[in-house]
Amino acid sequence: MTKHHNNKEQDILAAAKVEFLEKGYDGARTTSIARIAGVTHAMLHYYFKTKDQLFERIFHETIGTLVKSILDVFTQDEMPFKDRMAKALEMHFEVIRENHLLPLFMIREVASRPERFSMIKNVISSFAGNLLVTMQHDIDLAAKRGEITPIDAPTLLLDMLSLNVFPFIIKPVFEAATGLNLNAESKFWDQRKKENIEIIMRRLTPSQA
Repeated sequence: MTKHHNNKEQDILAAAKVEFLEKGYDGARTTSIARIAGVTHAMLHYYFKTKDQLFERIFHETIGTLVKSILDVFTQDEMPFKDRMAKALEMHFEVIRENHLLPLFMIREVASRPERFSMIKNVISSFAGNLLVTMQHDIDLAAKRGEITPIDAPTLLLDMLSLNVFPFIIKPVFEAATGLNLNAESKFWDQRKKENIEIIMRRLTPSQA
């Protein structure tokens, strides 16, 4: 496969990601994607035969990046659990920040097309695997050593997802209520990330520490 071929494919994927995340599956147009990518409509269909095929590629890669941001950190066994958790929170937050339209996109797609939930489940499962089992094992070891307070892995993961994801879901309403412009470069997000990490660290810190 030539470098030119790879570049064109990446141009199409980049354009499609913006189109799908901003407009959803139903609102996205392959003609618009081709125009933004700088290719003909025929060339787009040479790389991706159908709109569904292109959508699933974008969806798989975007969700995969999100899940991988957590998994990569939890494989670093040499790091203390709290340090790994803080790093995972930071990386997860930054991936969502870079893909801030993703949370609303997922909610919109599942609500309008319930059958998409199976695809979400399959994508996450293919990356996550035994994440909760690994997390619980590491939590139990760290708690036994007195480094953290005991907690169920599903509860900790849900706390993490809630803190990191919800601000981006409520972003349009929050902007309207406050008059703030919370673009990706806003210092507000740096503070929010720091606050999220501090909340989880307080939850994990033993009371006698």
